[in-house]
Amino acid sequence: MDFGSDLGLGLTSEQTEKILQFQDLTGIEDMSICRDVLQRHQWDLEVAVQEQLNIREGRPSVFATESRPPAVVSDLAAQHFYAPTSDGPGGIRGFFSYLFNFVLSLCVNTVSTIFQIGFRIIRPDPRRSITDPVGDVLNFIRNFDEKFGSVHPVFYQGTYSQALSDAKQELRFLLVFLHKDDSVESITFCRNTLTNPEVVTYINSNTLFWACSVNTGEGYRVSQSLRESRYPFLAVIVLKDNRMTIVGRLEGTHEPRILLHRLRSILADNEINLIQARAERVERSLTQTLRAQQDEAYMESLRADQEKERKREEERQAILAEERRKQEEILAEERRKEDIAKQKIDSIVKVPDEPDVTDPNAVHVVIKLPNGTRLERRFLANHSLEAVFYYVFCHPSSPDSFEITTNFPKRVLQCRPVNENGGDNVKVMTLAEAGLRNREVLFINDLDA
Repeated sequence: MDFGSDLGLGLTSEQTEKILQFQDLTGIEDMSICRDVLQRHQWDLEVAVQEQLNIREGRPSVFATESRPPAVVSDLAAQHFYAPTSDGPGGIRGFFSYLFNFVLSLCVNTVSTIFQIGFRIIRPDPRRSITDPVGDVLNFIRNFDEKFGSVHPVFYQGTYSQALSDAKQELRFLLVFLHKDDSVESITFCRNTLTNPEVVTYINSNTLFWACSVNTGEGYRVSQSLRESRYPFLAVIVLKDNRMTIVGRLEGTHEPRILLHRLRSILADNEINLIQARAERVERSLTQTLRAQQDEAYMESLRADQEKERKREEERQAILAEERRKQEEILAEERRKEDIAKQKIDSIVKVPDEPDVTDPNAVHVVIKLPNGTRLERRFLANHSLEAVFYYVFCHPSSPDSFEITTNFPKRVLQCRPVNENGGDNVKVMTLAEAGLRNREVLFINDLDA
């Protein structure tokens, strides 16, 4: 069964196998999420699995960054839950009592805020100076373990900005918890709710959980950003419309059952945002893959065209080189023929006058050329064989390179002087010395044939 084809993800068999292995190792059921994580890690299964284990242990991933943290906006349609006060009479009396306390609290808070602003102008709040944001978070985690035990959700061991980056990259809900050290409700919430096994399991399974005390610089900075009014405070943040958005707020102490009910409501109403974001990432990924394949196909076609053009150019150059070679051969042959023609003209003077037929030393020589031409000539017996050579060489029908042989017994006559090591020409035998007397028949062999 081809899961890659069923999901419409366009996966290879190797990629599908890695997704199944990643799913087995991490327990992530959504194969689209598995594919998204693997793709961001260039399909390196070991790195992707280790990254998930780090996040589960609350450690920042390689995507976490401080340089450009995602901006956070508030959703006007965000769900906002307030926990009721723990004391006070019920009924009409309770309502008026609550209303009176609310108005009184509002006035007190207003006056307090005015005094705080004036005081901060005179003496700035030291929490505004953030020196060690990661240390603030780790100190809160350590204090929580000391006061309330080790049974609690996995705290993200990084800054708020890093947590936002990881939640955005991993397409997960980010649950932010702001604690106030001197708040009774915060202490009660930590002791009774955050240590509840069902709450722990739900938060670990569905969110990244980041927490800090507003009594520290990092917590105070986040408090100023989220603008809460009561502690303990929880905010649910998720990627919506390409921005990290606050989609839920919970203020005050919530019992485990109520907290789970409200968290489920917030996450259920906003799960569609993650589904859409994952679908968009898959679409972008497919578009990028398709574009990469098209680019690769184009580059391959371009390389093939370039290779064809290179071969055509090589063939063209080879043809030109062959034509140049042939032209050079033709020119060389023409020069050679011109040189031979000139040598023939110059060699006429080397042929002695023909003796009279009545001369007793005359040797009648019949010469047969390769083309069938028959030459007859008289030479003196004391003439050099060189004279015979030049007589044949100067004839228009003679080959350019040849040797002279007798008929019987057949032997090659050394008619042309031989130059040894650049020295003087070696003396050539006379006709008499070569054994030619009276009437002889000689044959010309074309050495170039």
